[in-house]
Amino acid sequence: MARQIITFRIAKQFLGLDIMAVREIRAWSSATLIPHAPEYVHGVVNLRGSVLPVVDLSARLGWGRIEPAERHVIIVIQVGDALQGLIVDAVDDIVTLPSEGLQPAPSLGSDVVADFLEGIAHSDERMVMVLDLSSLHDSDSAMARLAA
Repeated sequence: MARQIITFRIAKQFLGLDIMAVREIRAWSSATLIPHAPEYVHGVVNLRGSVLPVVDLSARLGWGRIEPAERHVIIVIQVGDALQGLIVDAVDDIVTLPSEGLQPAPSLGSDVVADFLEGIAHSDERMVMVLDLSSLHDSDSAMARLAA
């Protein structure tokens, strides 16, 4: 069965996630810092009266923190019952993947990024790392408490 993936960029890396998890795409807005939050939590923003935790996805994947600017966007996703935002450089496209289009992520030992991948897809002459949202959302972390 085919699935739709929304693709986006962080630096020169192409990533994707299941479009069914995406609730909206927002322009960047400044976040309020939260004391003692994990390094990858950029802060929280107001989402129509609700507190939305925002994750620096680059930092969460172990690629280092980014300093968001007006060109960045926030992809609002739903993981279980919780909403959270992911800071990315830009959203690219919606891609339909055939059922055989997603290959398993290679085993790379202790590589943090591979732990967060559902698989890798080939789309328009590029490789797209498809994220496993459940592994990004650590249920024991301060992030999960913010999102609840």
